[in-house]
Amino acid sequence: MVTIPAKRNASVAIWERVIQPARKALDVRAAKALLEFKLGKRDLDRADALAAKAASGTLTPDESRELEDYRTISTALEFMKSKARRSLTA
Repeated sequence: MVTIPAKRNASVAIWERVIQPARKALDVRAAKALLEFKLGKRDLDRADALAAKAASGTLTPDESRELEDYRTISTALEFMKSKARRSLTA
């Protein structure tokens, strides 16, 4: 069983406070540009492979940190996209 360290919760909370996804504060051009941000196929494949290793209980400590980095970055990206979508609504 893989546990999520407290660091993740703190970093996600910090990103949320920085990005403030609920605020409509981006102009249309910036919002549309943010919606284009995404992880590339190589990173998605790596994150999937690490998640599979985590599920099987074979993740090394270094891989665990790497997977946590992918999770944190993905969460921050979703906060930015949420803010972008909100900024594009009336």
